Amino acid sequence: MAEQVTTHQAEEDARNEDILIWVNGRLLPKAQAVVSVYDSGFMLGDGVWEGMRLYDGRWAFLDEHIERLFEAAKAIDLAIGMSPEQVVSALSETQIANGFVTDCHARLMVTRGVKHRPFQHPSLSRQGPTVVIIMEHSRPKIPRPIRLATVPQIRGLPMSQDPKLNSHSKLNCILACIAAEKAGADEALMLDVHGFVNTTNACNFFIVRKGEVWTSTGDYCMNGITRAKVIDLCRANDIPVFQRNFGLLETYSADEAFLTGSFGAQTPVESVDGRVIGAGQMGPLTERLRGLYKALVLA
Repeated sequence: MAEQVTTHQAEEDARNEDILIWVNGRLLPKAQAVVSVYDSGFMLGDGVWEGMRLYDGRWAFLDEHIERLFEAAKAIDLAIGMSPEQVVSALSETQIANGFVTDCHARLMVTRGVKHRPFQHPSLSRQGPTVVIIMEHSRPKIPRPIRLATVPQIRGLPMSQDPKLNSHSKLNCILACIAAEKAGADEALMLDVHGFVNTTNACNFFIVRKGEVWTSTGDYCMNGITRAKVIDLCRANDIPVFQRNFGLLETYSADEAFLTGSFGAQTPVESVDGRVIGAGQMGPLTERLRGLYKALVLA
């Protein structure tokens, strides 16, 4: 069996032991960057987050990430306590303090804050939000295309937990990942409530069929910024692209498949449920889109 890989696999970098982490306005060494066991994020997964990448001194699609963060916070009625400009300033402060220039990944997290007592009601979070920015030297190291397995866990309806939210509550996706690993795959391919192919536990999912790029309708998946950029790039470069319902039948017989996310950009898929997709390696259209995306982030 091939060695297991993940879509967030990165090169080891000893410099990450010495990073400074932004915690509620203070830059702290890694060992001191802690939050309370009463924090609502730790206790209940009550919070939202963003993952961003630094390319040659610039955060890719920063405005879109900040807008998505504030939109998600409003959706769960969480007051961040900072303006968008202040969040960007904190991001810049952390970047400068650590000397990051490129190949950096940031995880910006906001929770409802420390609770007065260890129970669910949001009114028990009385100390305001907890805001944390972790930045690491992070160069993707994904040695081969990803193997996927479909799993029982599905992407649910908005009235339960909206799958578009980038929330701290990720247990459904974690269980999906565990199920895929036990099936001998790298990550999980999750279906929606109607049985259509939707997304993986960590990334958005695309297939290529006869020169056309297909992805889900977007109704039940994370509203990925990289996903949106790939769709835009297809439209700008006369590549037919469709957001549509499709099933495993169409997926198994696809010419190519790839995943999108801020960390890995476009990651090729080798197989789904043991069926090799195309040649089992990065296909020509995936490679073309990867080049177009790289040019976009460096423009």
